[in-house]
Amino acid sequence: MTAQLNATRRQWLAARLDLLEEEKELTRQSDALALKRQQLPRGGIDKDYRFDTEDGNVSLKDLFGGRSQLLVYHFMFGPDYTAGCPSCSSIADGFNGFFVHLENHDVAFTAVSRAPLTKLQAFKQRMGWSFPWASSFGSDFNGDFSVWFSAEDQRDGAIEYNYRREPPAPEPLAGKTVQEWQSSGSEGPVAQIAAMTGTDVPTYTRDRPGVSAFELVDGAVYHSYSSYARGLDGLWGMYQWLDRAPKGRNETGIWWRHHDRYGKE
Repeated sequence: MTAQLNATRRQWLAARLDLLEEEKELTRQSDALALKRQQLPRGGIDKDYRFDTEDGNVSLKDLFGGRSQLLVYHFMFGPDYTAGCPSCSSIADGFNGFFVHLENHDVAFTAVSRAPLTKLQAFKQRMGWSFPWASSFGSDFNGDFSVWFSAEDQRDGAIEYNYRREPPAPEPLAGKTVQEWQSSGSEGPVAQIAAMTGTDVPTYTRDRPGVSAFELVDGAVYHSYSSYARGLDGLWGMYQWLDRAPKGRNETGIWWRHHDRYGKE
């Protein structure tokens, strides 16, 4: 729909006030939904997950850093990647600035990826980030929280991501594993993104993005929440700004890059 041009101030204000009522209702609904997230039943963590960090090999409980809450961003960076997922990277550009505020409000924060710590640290330096980033290399953590799947899972239709079972993937994959990223071109968006990580489509799509929340109660760790796919949309800062721009997201394909690659490709 094309917006009206040359509107009078009165016409603009009337339309804006109508929209404001809808925005207020959405805010109220968002507040109510946030409360329901907080009220989800907790599941106890009975595995001793281990992570490699700048402070050494630590447990999930250690990642709380003395706080009662922990937020984990499941960053797509598998052991075979040569660079982090550009989509996850653009999200990380946002949380890199505010994680310190969470840490000063009783909420620990870390990204977790399967790649070895040395790879994560090198890419972190390249991107100029400072947020905590732990390696779950060799751990069941990513698999248990539905953000990593094996080649056999892909082939046999055993992937359950975003609380839904995916159909078996053809061999080789055609760049259309994730429905939201399909395109009619010869090279699908997934293939474009996979190339930015130095991998092929099957390898790239075995890792998935997500966010998980944990609570520490009387020395025990509990899982309270996880979200995936478009459930991460509200955390993707650039889209919240684009949604307020005159042309919105205005997308025809994959346009974003690692922030140090704009103007070089």
